[in-house]
Amino acid sequence: MLPDSRTRIRRMGVTSDDMIWYGDWSNGKLSRFDPKTGEVKSYEGPSGPMSQPYGMTVIDDAIWYVESNTRPNALVRFDPKTEKFQSWLIPGGGGIVRHMMPTAGGQGIAISMSGLSKVGIVDILPPNSN
Repeated sequence: MLPDSRTRIRRMGVTSDDMIWYGDWSNGKLSRFDPKTGEVKSYEGPSGPMSQPYGMTVIDDAIWYVESNTRPNALVRFDPKTEKFQSWLIPGGGGIVRHMMPTAGGQGIAISMSGLSKVGIVDILPPNSN
């Protein structure tokens, strides 16, 4: 059982240390669940409690998700090692990104923009590249 009864999980991802990450849609948080201890740690998303995290994927242990209640939607990257967020507005708005997954080789993210009936590809650069 999760500690906050208002939590509404939309999507999940798992990092190499077996931590389960999920977007808490109703509270605007990114949360980590440790299945070994049952501990939950939550992080306030960059756009605050009304951001409604939705689509999510994990690439190289970084958490990527979309804040669906921002206009336009925002693509967010969270680095668990530094506990820092980065975010970018999605060109064309996004229209609520419900699903995301890495492209072959992990150099991009395929996103389904359900409100727009479109599929988008986000090219990502490896950390520390210019």
